[in-house]
Amino acid sequence: MLYKFKSRATADLIMLESNGRQVLQIVGKEPGGHGIITAQQIPAAIAALEAAVAEDEARRRALAEEQAQEGAPDDEAAVTSSVTLRQRVVPMIEMLRRSAAEEHDVIW
Repeated sequence: MLYKFKSRATADLIMLESNGRQVLQIVGKEPGGHGIITAQQIPAAIAALEAAVAEDEARRRALAEEQAQEGAPDDEAAVTSSVTLRQRVVPMIEMLRRSAAEEHDVIW
């Protein structure tokens, strides 16, 4: 399954199910076939996504430092270089910002 997020302010945003589900859980929405983030809810959704990104980056830094101290092999260090939460949610944050500016809801 794919999540297709729509807003009148932007082009559609398509995410794989696992990524879309993660984003919806972060913003406090129930993952499912259909839903809405109203224009009034968008600022809180952006704040939640930004806080989750900051937390993820702090966790990754701590893990990288721990691996460096333990002298982890290169293949284990690759875990910290995988796709970050920031990379996954930046398009959604941009969609939310544009939608808020034009006072449009985001639906899926």
